[in-house]
Amino acid sequence: MSLLPVFLKLEGRRCLLVGAGTVALEKIGSLLKTGIKLRVVAPRAGAEIRELAEQGKLEWVGRAFEPADLDGNFIVIAATDVPEVNAAVYHGAMERNIPCNSVDDIPNCDFFFGAVVARGDLQIAISTAGESPALAQRLKREIDEQLPHDLGAWLAKLGELRRGVLLTHPKGEERKLLLHELAHREICDSALCATKQLVRTGREAARAEGGRVYLVGAGPGDPELLTVKALRLIESAEVILHDDMVVPAILDLAPPHAVVVNVGKRCGAKSITQEEINALMIEHARAGRGVVRLKSGDPMLFSRAAEELAALADAGVPCEIVPGVSAAFAAAAAIGRSLTDREWASNVIFSAGHHAQSHNRAALPALEDATRVVYMPGRDLTLLAAEWMAEGLPADLPCVVVSRAAQPDQQMLRTTLGALGETKPVTAPSLLIAGWAVRHIAEACSRKVDEVAATN
Repeated sequence: MSLLPVFLKLEGRRCLLVGAGTVALEKIGSLLKTGIKLRVVAPRAGAEIRELAEQGKLEWVGRAFEPADLDGNFIVIAATDVPEVNAAVYHGAMERNIPCNSVDDIPNCDFFFGAVVARGDLQIAISTAGESPALAQRLKREIDEQLPHDLGAWLAKLGELRRGVLLTHPKGEERKLLLHELAHREICDSALCATKQLVRTGREAARAEGGRVYLVGAGPGDPELLTVKALRLIESAEVILHDDMVVPAILDLAPPHAVVVNVGKRCGAKSITQEEINALMIEHARAGRGVVRLKSGDPMLFSRAAEELAALADAGVPCEIVPGVSAAFAAAAAIGRSLTDREWASNVIFSAGHHAQSHNRAALPALEDATRVVYMPGRDLTLLAAEWMAEGLPADLPCVVVSRAAQPDQQMLRTTLGALGETKPVTAPSLLIAGWAVRHIAEACSRKVDEVAATN
């Protein structure tokens, strides 16, 4: 038996149901959800069916079936416990070209009720052509367990975006591809939602343009801290060359077809040289591919962006810079303190760990009113602490070491400049903030800091 799965619009249409027992009641529950005009014909009816009739949700005619009852109906269902009556209903419907279902009577059925898994407007119907309703129910339970419960709400948002696309984008292959891409994306309520931006700007406008390199900031590690533009470029890139500290959760946003290469250099280990990274960017761009050079934090801070920009310029390869949230700002947010303070810190000094100590520092005045931020300070902070105190900074200057800022396993360690060299190493990547601006840490953050301090 070959069946065509279809979903019928039944709202406002007439349906005849012959029978008012337990089997009929099961069908009534499904039918009333559609907005159908349901008429039930049966000499007797159970209390639930009589109550539905009193509420005006269906019409109950308390007598035996008559052939004239079939006239004017869109579909018919026979659900009595008398086979002869069910057969009469089916043959009368067939003479009038009205589709009929006789419950548990395969030869006298034009259609079957499926076992339905529903999430809002999403419906998955399972049919065994009447061979095993029990199997259909089992499969329904298994599918129901696997589908997300918020799928219906997501579908409603997707439908709204689809209607917007149909109104604003001309027919053609590009619109078709855009609609297919939307069906694979998350949709959030924010006006800055990347999927909504994609609908507004069009698919091509959101893509990493071939033959161009994008220096993109991946932020401190939380995917929600990506900029909208960074997210769009990652999701459309053909090639991603990323630093070692870019977390998997962000790399997972890349499309399946993208070439993703780790070009990181960390802790002195250089598996690839800067010249080789430059060559990879230029090679892929000249081949017409959209290249995202993905850097942790902001691409313009301690990332050797100057060398890469110079190499791209010399090669004549177009380049665009997409800023990101720097780890310094994520760390400041983690401890709940501003890097600047009108009373205590009118300057902010950014430095990298391997450049934080300088032989010429002694000639410089100590800037005690500055907040010092050291990226990648290293595991042993003894030398850094000694040089800062040699400059004249006090031993009680507040210091906070933040490990893996804005990531789920973020840690913070509060100390002072005098005790900085005694702190135990924390998980990389880490960042050091020192200065009077961090002397007081917000209460909620302070508890977290104290917990880490206690374990160290």
